Amino acid sequence: MTQNHTTPTSHLPGLLRLSDPGVREQLQALPDSLVLIGLTTDGQPVCADLDAGSPHVLVCSATGGGTTTVLRTLTAQFLHRGAHALVLDLKRISHPWAHGLPGVTYCRDIADIHDALIGLQAELDRRVDHIVQHGDPGDLPRLTVVFETADATLNKLALHWDTVREKDDPKRSPAVDALEDLLFAGRHARMHVLLASHLNHPLGQVSRENFSTLALGRVTTGTWERLAPYVDTVPEGPAHPGRVHVVQGLTAHPTQVLLMTDAEAAAWVTATAAEEN
Repeated sequence: MTQNHTTPTSHLPGLLRLSDPGVREQLQALPDSLVLIGLTTDGQPVCADLDAGSPHVLVCSATGGGTTTVLRTLTAQFLHRGAHALVLDLKRISHPWAHGLPGVTYCRDIADIHDALIGLQAELDRRVDHIVQHGDPGDLPRLTVVFETADATLNKLALHWDTVREKDDPKRSPAVDALEDLLFAGRHARMHVLLASHLNHPLGQVSRENFSTLALGRVTTGTWERLAPYVDTVPEGPAHPGRVHVVQGLTAHPTQVLLMTDAEAAAWVTATAAEEN
């Protein structure tokens, strides 16, 4: 077994808000490739580096463990910087703050989610062709796929495909194939997946290595051992609101997640759009 690397939780901030002194300035100072998840015990930022190490982020917790908060906070940062976001929300109510915002496409029905993922495959192919022709992907806007309740949605996508596919169509859902391709090739095309999942679906089991940043909230010992097997001692599950362990490499960082309310997230995005206009 590998050596466990965790840090104490006793000095974590009780709550981390966008309105706290210096937080907005800290977000503004981050380079384009970094998004802030939260702060550690010593006040250091915990970030996902989209270009160097973490093209995709996995968020996993029990109900009330902060999954939607993490997704909302990260997505708002993407949009604030001019990225586009595709929100796949079979629950239909997880991200009301994002409805109607510039650069956001919101899909709630399984047929729409299916079509959106097929569209992602075409967009990935277009971007790869662009990179082959021009070399530098820096002129491509980042595209963030926010995938709520991914395990249940993937199962429903398979059932949906069974009902609509024609006789000569492949048996496996092309929407699931598109997501798998995005997880493997999205980094270079500046396409990133924020996945809320326990990775119980077969796609997740084979794509685990594509998530080098994991935010784990109130998860069971079995889930921790499956998702973060290289951290051999399971930390005590955080009960405090907004408290997660962010796993990167062999290290599990106890982290207080940056909380943006629905109103704060929408304002963070629309203020940027107003400034650009």
